[in-house]
Amino acid sequence: MIRWGILSTARIADRIVDGARGAEHAQITAVGSRDLTRARAWADERGIEHAYGSYEELLASDEVDAIYIPLPNSMHVEWSIQALEAGKHVLSEKPLARDPEQVERAFDAADRTGKLLMEAFMWRFHPQTEEVVRLVRDGSIGELRVIRAAFGFNLPWLENVRWDPALEGGALMDVGCYCVSAARLIAGAQPERVSGEQVLGGGGVDARFTGLLRFPGDVLATFDCGMDVHRRNQLEVVGSEGTIFVPSPWQTPLGARIVLTRDGEPEELTPESVDPYTRELEEFGRAVEGGDAPRIGRADALGQARTIDALYRAAESGAAVSL
Repeated sequence: MIRWGILSTARIADRIVDGARGAEHAQITAVGSRDLTRARAWADERGIEHAYGSYEELLASDEVDAIYIPLPNSMHVEWSIQALEAGKHVLSEKPLARDPEQVERAFDAADRTGKLLMEAFMWRFHPQTEEVVRLVRDGSIGELRVIRAAFGFNLPWLENVRWDPALEGGALMDVGCYCVSAARLIAGAQPERVSGEQVLGGGGVDARFTGLLRFPGDVLATFDCGMDVHRRNQLEVVGSEGTIFVPSPWQTPLGARIVLTRDGEPEELTPESVDPYTRELEEFGRAVEGGDAPRIGRADALGQARTIDALYRAAESGAAVSL
């Protein structure tokens, strides 16, 4: 059993709390906040035993084996390193960082301390995602040609941390990273070249971002993301002999669903609907206890950061960037 501490009372932490309730290898035992009163109230409301009035106290706790970090993006690496050096395993919310060198620093700390570090892309653990990858690898749609992804929503509250450049906010970092993750996963490779366009908003972060990625084998991927748009949430994979459409690839509140079309005939597939946070915690626990490599390790997190970094450089320069 892995005893988890949550570093902050960010809203997304509730997903981990709910996920742990269905996990055999995970138990949330503590939360740390910069305010003890807030931490205690948050813990009591969720039935968590221990509450600490600082992040440092949480990291020093003997009641905790692993730390979940849902802090703003700019804080992921530094607090991951501090947690690792305190002897804790770490699950850090996505994206771990937009700077590849910072990702290397974090994983170097994990290697140095002998602890596990994983970037928290929960959608990768859903059976729906696994089925899409299987269909592509099995040749169900012929040769892979094009990947299209979208993730957007409307966030009019400019005081939200996702609009703050100092905290590495922006649409690409917040939701576009899912689209990048999908393209890389489905293509099974790193892009060779990327192009990007962005529209700035808020404090100067990307309110909208579109990207084009070229992969080995002449596979192309396009995506759009935004924080000032009507909600969008979809994935399409186009092959030489068919298509795969996923109406809700990142979150499945209405259940998992895949539409596989071949010869003009659509077939609806309904993979098992599970809580991906539960599966993420379970796999993390098995990796810690059994010494297995996690699904998302150094190479994947580094490839993600390199791609995001290249996309931002392409958007800022107006020219394609080779990786």
